[in-house]
Amino acid sequence: MNISVVGTGYVGLVTGTCFSEMGNHVLCVDIDERKVAKLRSGKVTIFEPGLELYFERNVQKGTLHFTTELQEAVDFAEVIFLALPTPPREDGSADLSYVLGVAARVAGMIAAMPANTDGTRPYRVIVNKSTVPVGTVDLVRNAMLEAGVDEAEFDVVSNPEFLREGVAVDDFMKPDRVVIGTRSERAAKLMRELYEPFVRNGNPIHVMDERSSEMTKYAANAFLAAKITFMNEIANLCERVGANVDKVRHGMGSDTRIGKQFLYPGIGFGGSCFPKDVNALMRTAGEYDYDFRTLRAVLDVNDDQREMMGRRVADYFGGSLSGKRIAVWGLAFKANTDDVRESPAHSVIEGLLAAGAEVFAYDPEAIETTRAVLGDRITYAADDYAALEGAAALVVATEWNEFRRPDFGRVKEMLVEPVIFDGRNLYDPQSMADLGFDYYSVGRPHFEPVRDESAA
Repeated sequence: MNISVVGTGYVGLVTGTCFSEMGNHVLCVDIDERKVAKLRSGKVTIFEPGLELYFERNVQKGTLHFTTELQEAVDFAEVIFLALPTPPREDGSADLSYVLGVAARVAGMIAAMPANTDGTRPYRVIVNKSTVPVGTVDLVRNAMLEAGVDEAEFDVVSNPEFLREGVAVDDFMKPDRVVIGTRSERAAKLMRELYEPFVRNGNPIHVMDERSSEMTKYAANAFLAAKITFMNEIANLCERVGANVDKVRHGMGSDTRIGKQFLYPGIGFGGSCFPKDVNALMRTAGEYDYDFRTLRAVLDVNDDQREMMGRRVADYFGGSLSGKRIAVWGLAFKANTDDVRESPAHSVIEGLLAAGAEVFAYDPEAIETTRAVLGDRITYAADDYAALEGAAALVVATEWNEFRRPDFGRVKEMLVEPVIFDGRNLYDPQSMADLGFDYYSVGRPHFEPVRDESAA
């Protein structure tokens, strides 16, 4: 099948690459000429584990192509995916200007296509892959009709993505489910044909109306955000009552009604999806005169959780970090990505800077993306140990594997004081105390460190 994907961000590039891996011919389009030139030269423009293998293979096979010309993409494919950004506006609503702007251009191009011998134009399916508010399919459909495209010549489909950055390729190739929003039998048949190779393990393809499909995406992300936030509140209470959140989450997660995923406490959720989607769903609720109180609480608690670790470090040193260097391990919002959008690590850093600290930070992949946001307000270390030199304390802000088993002897030797604030609960509190560290995590007991008397 010939497929076009408009937009080559995380969703667009993964979508196009994985579709080509299944034997489809895919043309990806983007207005960024430098990005397209890089992709054409065979270089992946995002960090996503597993993507490079499929990308290089299909570029070499000639099944994955890139262009800056939207007209070329419209002419090429029967199915056109819109994988465009929907950034939050100041009021929390999703900015649909990119989606609707491209939809209007696509509509005009389809309307200008030469007719077939029977007077009709070639059939096209426009697929909203972007995360969009309920009712966006109707807006795209209206753009098509206003351009003069006949109803029989197109369908607009909602097909939300459920990709987790860091494992997005695996999520696409082996999805838990595929959601297709359309009331058109013709479009549904085409979309089933497209996705059936990905669900041979028996996972479902859910075909539903467009608005239910759009709501499914927001409902799923909002629920997961709420689950994370609930666990963070439990962790905060555990600290006050003397319970251990690790033991609590194990006990909870064994209940199949609850499940083990998204029960890890930490410094709040971030990324390009959860904060934006929760805000957008709240905004949609407000437009229909519904006060979504649960989501308001989720956002309030998460904002506080993101700032908690910076406050904890400042409180440890008496309220001011003036003249102190603090090492930070991790800048991305989660491991296995270079994405720093709404990164909790950045919130921690902002708190440290506000308290007067000098921040030395390291991340395996997110230094350049952080530099684009924070500039030279912090110092970027060449590696994790280089960040420790002369630091009064270490803050662990992202759960990269390489941070899980460091040389603690070396860490202790390089820090001015053996103090670690672990926002991801990577280490065992008792073991850290035994090693002589003053160790603080989230929702777990603090043990007095074993002092090296010989050094006294």
